Parts: sequence; structure tokens; C-alpha cells
Amino acid sequence: MADQHTPPAGEGSGQPTQVQIPVDISGMVSSYANFFRVSGTPEEIVLDFGLNTQQMAAGGPEPVKLNQRLVMSFYTAKRLLGALQWAVSRYEQNFGNLETDFQKRMRPQQQQQPRPAGM
Repeated sequence: MADQHTPPAGEGSGQPTQVQIPVDISGMVSSYANFFRVSGTPEEIVLDFGLNTQQMAAGGPEPVKLNQRLVMSFYTAKRLLGALQWAVSRYEQNFGNLETDFQKRMRPQQQQQPRPAGM
């Protein structure tokens, strides 16, 4: 698999050219995150990821255990932002709008009337 990177427009053509950059994924580890935190410095952005397994529970929330950290320059972060915007836009074109507000996602189900027996 190769990653695609579009460098600035080259001289002469006026069009950006795509360069295939080979990548080695043999040692890659995958993990799942449903929680993130963003912080940083003037030079870098820091993204921390973790898994929030809690539901609304009495007694107060337990801390979310963060298990992955990604540190990158703001230039790389901006390229990642563009790639994520493209991917989410493509998903929404195919499957519909992604509502990120949990309460708005739940309201239609709460307003549904119960089905009569035997249906």
C-alpha cells in the first residue's frame, strides 16, 4: 500500500503531481478510540486517544484511560484535517449526515410510538 502526497505545483505544468510514497505496515498495531483530547505547544499538536467504556452512572464519572498519543507538526495536522474532512464528506454522501450530538440522535427513537401487538 502506498500513501499519496501532493507536493506544491511543479514548474511548467501548473498542476500538482501526486507522488506515491511506499509504506511498510508490517509492524503496525491497530487500536480503537471513542475519546480524544487535543493539546499542544506552539510547534506541535498533541492528540491523546482512549476508550470511554462508561455509560451515565451514578456516583460520578471514572477517568477515561488514555492509551495512545500522536504528536505532529501543525503542517501535518492540517494535511490530516483535509484528509479527514474528505473522508467524512464522502461517507456522508453515501450514508447520510453524521449527527455528533448524542441527544439529537436519540430524540427520533424516543418520539416513536410503540407498535401494536402482532405487527
